[in-house]
Amino acid sequence: MKRRAFLQQATAGIAAAAIASPAVAQTAQVRWRMTTSWPKSLDTIYGSADAMCQRIGQLTDGKFQVDVFASGEIVPGSQVFDAVAKNAVECGHTLTAFYVGKNPVYAFDSGVAFGANSRQQAAWLYYGGGMELMRDIFRKESLINFPCGNTGVQMGGWFRKEIKSVDDLKGLRMRIGGLGGNVLSRLGAVPTQIPASDIYAALERGTIDAAEWIGPYDDEKLGFAKVAKYYYTPGWWEGSAMITAFANTTAWESLPPLFKIAFETAANEQNLLMQAKYDARNPEALRRLIAGGTELRAFPQAVLEACHKASLETFDDIASKNADFKKVYEHWKAFMTQSNSWFRVAEYRLDAFRYSASGW
Repeated sequence: MKRRAFLQQATAGIAAAAIASPAVAQTAQVRWRMTTSWPKSLDTIYGSADAMCQRIGQLTDGKFQVDVFASGEIVPGSQVFDAVAKNAVECGHTLTAFYVGKNPVYAFDSGVAFGANSRQQAAWLYYGGGMELMRDIFRKESLINFPCGNTGVQMGGWFRKEIKSVDDLKGLRMRIGGLGGNVLSRLGAVPTQIPASDIYAALERGTIDAAEWIGPYDDEKLGFAKVAKYYYTPGWWEGSAMITAFANTTAWESLPPLFKIAFETAANEQNLLMQAKYDARNPEALRRLIAGGTELRAFPQAVLEACHKASLETFDDIASKNADFKKVYEHWKAFMTQSNSWFRVAEYRLDAFRYSASGW
């Protein structure tokens, strides 16, 4: 009897301990792969994907492991979307503007020409209804999207010759992603999309005349200053370049709730930390580039005005033919009208004064 009572008490204790222990300890090990659009040499953007995956493991006591792969290790960087959509890999880390050839509406997930800055982009997605809209769009491709970083406003790219007027855009062969290429084509440029690993060689051989990538810190690493002299600002086609982590919906729905929370939490952390690192590293890199002979230029006002006009025409034209684009564009425009009115009141006035009056 004593033995039976002991066993009953022991069994009850084990059951109680199991109930009281963290739920993650009850969960089986899960291992995913994340394919990215970035070479390992880009320690900020690729490093952010790596940090996100490490964080997922930390948050789950190692129960949910996500291995990260650079562009080309599983699939080329331009094929991340398809690889995840087909569940060839469970998740990916990319810029959705790369895939506007599939559907131009994807650009709203990352940023569009003369559009939101990074804070406005986050506000629209997280609290302005943008996330729900974009998830409805991506769900059609068996994808669920998570904002996981931002480069902030990008530079206008590297040019082998100066841009002094709108006429200088005619015939210009430029590597550019997203809808910015559609806009430039209206002004006579010849846009092309090639991966980061091929940009240097294309500029060096003269296959292209100009190329945009991200900003000083990454551009310096890729050596563009050696093959193009003029560095233009601003990158009007990407006031926000929000990076997205995709998960395949079938793989996602198979995850335990706590693993889903860990994945989204890690993505949200990197949405802050990636841009913080770029904002800290870009000023130093720009000074080094200029000291090395790079000539910093601003796009002339007339060029910006022409590009702005062409951007609006491009969006209206796409909206007239694409129901997804029209729905998101109208919602986004209404949000941006309200957001811009606020940013003019506080952010713009303070920043404009600081930049002209700062003593440090």
